[in-house]
Amino acid sequence: MIKHALPVTREADFAAWYQSVITEADLAEESGVRGCMVIRPWGYGIWERIQRLLDDRIKATGHENCYFPLFIPLSYFEKEAEHVEGFAKEMAVVTHHRLVSDGKGGLTPDPEAKLEEPLVVRPTSETVIGAAFARWVQSWRDLPVLINQWANVVRWEMRTRMFLRTSEFLWQEGHTAHASADEAREETLKMLAVYRDFSEDCLGVHVIPGEKPENERFPGAVETWSIEAMMQDGKALQAGTSHFLGTNFASAQNIRFQNAEGQLELANTTSWGVSTRMIGGVIMVHGDDDGLRCPPKIAPWQIVIVPMLRDKPEDEAIVSYCKALQAKLATGSALGEPIRALLDLKPVKSTNKRWGWVKKGAPVVVEVGGRDVEGGNVSVIRRDDLYREDGKLNSAVMPRDAFLEEAGGLLEAIQEALHQQSIDRLKAQIEPVNDWSAIETKFADGVKNPGWADVAWSKPSGAALNGVVERLKALKLTIRNAPQGQSGHPGAPCIFTGAPAVERVLIGRSY
Repeated sequence: MIKHALPVTREADFAAWYQSVITEADLAEESGVRGCMVIRPWGYGIWERIQRLLDDRIKATGHENCYFPLFIPLSYFEKEAEHVEGFAKEMAVVTHHRLVSDGKGGLTPDPEAKLEEPLVVRPTSETVIGAAFARWVQSWRDLPVLINQWANVVRWEMRTRMFLRTSEFLWQEGHTAHASADEAREETLKMLAVYRDFSEDCLGVHVIPGEKPENERFPGAVETWSIEAMMQDGKALQAGTSHFLGTNFASAQNIRFQNAEGQLELANTTSWGVSTRMIGGVIMVHGDDDGLRCPPKIAPWQIVIVPMLRDKPEDEAIVSYCKALQAKLATGSALGEPIRALLDLKPVKSTNKRWGWVKKGAPVVVEVGGRDVEGGNVSVIRRDDLYREDGKLNSAVMPRDAFLEEAGGLLEAIQEALHQQSIDRLKAQIEPVNDWSAIETKFADGVKNPGWADVAWSKPSGAALNGVVERLKALKLTIRNAPQGQSGHPGAPCIFTGAPAVERVLIGRSY
């Protein structure tokens, strides 16, 4: 029997396993503030890779980065009633600008320092950016406006889980303004495609892009589109969203422009974003009972060299051999970039180093001992293929030069293997279902890992939609999205209303 590196397995307790990966891989830790986390260097290094790779894609589509204030006047939100209602319960509000002694050794807000207008700690930036757009846009010549910002936001969550749902999190939020609805819709879908490509190409996470139902739209949006990922426990994770806002925010914020004929029109706007939630998705899609398996494209270090030192004279030769190996690796390339190789010289027992990097998910761990130096070899551990059939660690001894020649291809193979496993899992865990009783059976209490159901949908609205939502809520289900690119008739009546279906939607439990 294999003795895994983590104290709990996915099979035994998926939620506890998830938290164990975060702890054992040094990704993040509690901060002392409810719902907020300290992102440790390995976790933040992954986020920096996500930032760099996604930022390149965002800029390639013509967007520019900027920055807007963390504090937003409450009056900005009050201009958009539907939007503020959607976030009101999650807003953190600043009401004072100074503290004074309470006379008992503590501090309290100074009653003389009450703000004239409360400030909301940024939950999202549509309102404050809309106010800027109203200043920037006067003529059709000023359009489109295409901006993005990398920032932190605060939403006062009641039930928190690291990376997946925290009171403060990091993200990027894109905001654009356009002369026409068609152009804004095109932008919305363009950025959805950017997210899909990024998730699959860089994170190795297969996703389904599609439109959210009416009840799941972003507050104030005309359409909301998402990419949905399948976790190993069969639950869904909304990994990114793109919103067509129509003229709703433009009307509230007075974003008007003079068209080519000299008439005033409202601009059409969009917003779209992904967050540190993506790291939670990477953990739950790729992790195993030994920790994280980090896709090479987002791994801060792709190859980690661990010298097997014994406090003996030959240690100097081993370290010298490892330094030369690291330098040579740095001249190679993989996945379109120079290889990122680290030589771990920390004064820690070599086997502890090995398992530390296994838990962090370094794609390749290379061990070098005295015999390897003598034979011109290296011992290579591929993180996505950790054990042999007999349960022993799959450490392959190979000539140093052969490893250097194959290192780039090895990283590319690991990236592709992780992505393919994600594809296979998603396809295997989606089942077409054509009647409500089958839904009740599929998602009954005690059924483990039911995956998602693919069902016919008539797009009800109003009271009819509310009834559907309540039925789903009783089984802890939600509609994830209507997959993009559907063709042909759904082939069955809507399982909720019995009315002719117009499309198919995916339903399941989610994070």
